[in-house]
Amino acid sequence: MKWITRERPKIDRLACPWLIKRFIDPEAVFIYVPFDQVLIRAEAENAIPFDIAGVEYTHYKDECTFDYIVKKHQIDDPAIGIMAPIVRGADTDRHELASQASGLWAISAGLAYNEHDDSALLEKGMLLYDALYSWAKFLQHIKHTQQPFENQLLDIFKKFLQQKKSAQKVPGWAKELKEIIQDQIDTNLNLSLKGISEMLEIHPAYLSREFSRYFDNLSFGEYIRKLRIEKAMELLSTGDHTLTEIAYLTGFSDQSHFTRTFKKVTGQNPSVYKKELKKSKK
Repeated sequence: MKWITRERPKIDRLACPWLIKRFIDPEAVFIYVPFDQVLIRAEAENAIPFDIAGVEYTHYKDECTFDYIVKKHQIDDPAIGIMAPIVRGADTDRHELASQASGLWAISAGLAYNEHDDSALLEKGMLLYDALYSWAKFLQHIKHTQQPFENQLLDIFKKFLQQKKSAQKVPGWAKELKEIIQDQIDTNLNLSLKGISEMLEIHPAYLSREFSRYFDNLSFGEYIRKLRIEKAMELLSTGDHTLTEIAYLTGFSDQSHFTRTFKKVTGQNPSVYKKELKKSKK
């Protein structure tokens, strides 16, 4: 079956073809033409017009064409139910309907801006909505973690929360956490206590307080900075890295931030520290 609508699609006119091809007619053909030609070409091509005023497949009240197709063809897939308010919010500029609506609008607008051929734009839109469907069906409860080893940290903290507190003995999670942090100090370390707290759905102040009990009475951030500076001192003494390279290797945002932190911890600028090391070796 042929379907026809206005040219330069962005939200509904990409989402609806995806919905039709995936749930109604895999062989459906879609035609994009100037607005004033839609009805004329629909009759000539024996095509179903959609997403324009005055036709069956269009907006009704506060719902978009995607919503109508779901109801008309009784699509009861739960993932489509999750996608519907996202598409509706993006298509009608009501981004409060779903937190993902503004993102869908931004990506769709960018696609349309970059791709001027509507057929090619539809192909890319199919990939976009395939991805959104997979998220809605399989991944919506999974949160992104910046570093792979943060998953290990989460597992350790979960084990800790299930254990009884012991003031006399350092718990296993703390020992294991020290090993993981030390393993990762050779990379661009970027651990986030706030991110861990959000994933665990507990207050970050609680984790911060418990962390300091077993890590030299330092907060999470202080402990990480301490290890970074120790690693920087090692690099200054054993290699020919520039200060910028050392700042990157130890996880600082830039050389200026690295220099300030190094001086605060050691009382010296890293350049002075490096010169004194060379003198002492001679």
